Amino acid sequence: MLNNSMNVALLLLIQLLLIAIAVQYSTADESFDVRQHLSTVSRYGIVKDISDDSFAPSQNLDQCTPIHLNLVARHGTRAPTKKRIRELEAFAARLEVLVRDVKEQKQSLDKIPAWLMGWNSPWKGKRTGGELISEGEDELYHLGIRVREQFPSLFSEEYHPAIYSIKTTQVPRASASAVAFGMGLFSGKGKLGPGGYRAFAVTSESRASDTVLRFHDCCQSYKDFRKSQEPTVKKLKEPVLDEITHELVKQYGLNFTKQDVSSLWFLCKQEASLLNITNQACSLFSPAEVSLLEWADDLELFILKGYGNSLNYRMGVPLLEDVIQSMEQAIKAKEGYAPGSYEKARLRFAHAETLLPFSCLIGLFLEESEFELIQREQTLQYPPKPPKTRNWRGNMVAPFAGNNMLVLYSCVSDNSSKYFVKVLHNERPIPIPGCNGSDSCPFEVFKERIAAPHLKHDYSALCNVNLEQKKDSAPGMFSQMFGWIFSPRNADTPAQKVEL
Repeated sequence: MLNNSMNVALLLLIQLLLIAIAVQYSTADESFDVRQHLSTVSRYGIVKDISDDSFAPSQNLDQCTPIHLNLVARHGTRAPTKKRIRELEAFAARLEVLVRDVKEQKQSLDKIPAWLMGWNSPWKGKRTGGELISEGEDELYHLGIRVREQFPSLFSEEYHPAIYSIKTTQVPRASASAVAFGMGLFSGKGKLGPGGYRAFAVTSESRASDTVLRFHDCCQSYKDFRKSQEPTVKKLKEPVLDEITHELVKQYGLNFTKQDVSSLWFLCKQEASLLNITNQACSLFSPAEVSLLEWADDLELFILKGYGNSLNYRMGVPLLEDVIQSMEQAIKAKEGYAPGSYEKARLRFAHAETLLPFSCLIGLFLEESEFELIQREQTLQYPPKPPKTRNWRGNMVAPFAGNNMLVLYSCVSDNSSKYFVKVLHNERPIPIPGCNGSDSCPFEVFKERIAAPHLKHDYSALCNVNLEQKKDSAPGMFSQMFGWIFSPRNADTPAQKVEL
């Protein structure tokens, strides 16, 4: 009896939330762009300029010179994985059954959207999946061009792999993203083809031992934690799906289940992001419902990959160590070697499972009070439901081609701080709670206040892994020039876990 009362109360609460959000969007439905509300399935160009207008970037580095750049980027827009393609084909059959049931019951078909009758998946019959698509290539290619334009002094040297290091995971969409970025970064710098391209090296570690960019895949403790939390996430999302399912059944006269609504939301995200189609699956949901579904995705992201548990990001300490070490080496080289003889940029291309933990390690998307909680290893509250605002939004934290840049500056000054770190997220300066809300602070402050509390943890101890057992496969190295080199191998391997 008590459980029934609680369920009724939850449904009433969700109804009230939907009404509140509906009021919020009632005057703005025409300007509502669903493509800006797709969590981590968002296209970079659609969301990269969404920012907090109240934040004023610091001006204290105007007289300083950038001497090193660290980039951690997610791969660009990709096709659905093979597993998801099969699910969409099965969903087409499910929609056919739902429509047939209405016909057999001799009910009116007037309420059923025309596109839904006889719908087939755009990826029907496709036997490969997960590859970087042309829009993703374009995202990384132009990102490379813009990075060079923003930091011309860093990329004025003659190319050498020791000066411009490009690293990627062995997943084809990530390595293809690295190639597309490099083609933009070094365009006009070589003698290949009309675009003046040049060859450049891209290196990777074996999947089995890549603890810098694929730490999530080598961490058994994390795998166990994630599996244990999946029922909790499902339970938290259930009231949203319950209410929206009820609304869709009432509105369209089809006997949708929660799983059907989940599939429709996935289809909406794929159509809107990859195909720019917003008048089919996405049109079934009101702006209020889209906002709740987006929040449910962001909540799952927070719990399983973000600030929901310290292991989610602490397992990224090998990457943080690599970033700090690269800056320390750049400082030593700056003070002791001639120009052109030390690394200017370390450029990494991986996945949302890499970018998200790294953003958490450096304290992005937190209020200063929340940063203090993280330093004390205390948990944070879940992102609030709409219509309340929240910092943690998947479309901003880790869209396709999302990226963090840490730029090390050398400053000529009479004060004690000679080197500063500036952080850009998706190419924009972002407040860092560990730097008192500024987008930059002295390197020693960054190292001691932001990095040190995490770097006291040992990856092997955190992840309950014996890395010696992972050394069966030697690290792989390859040098590539054009993105299409990877296309024959872009299919997911049968055993590959679905990744963002």
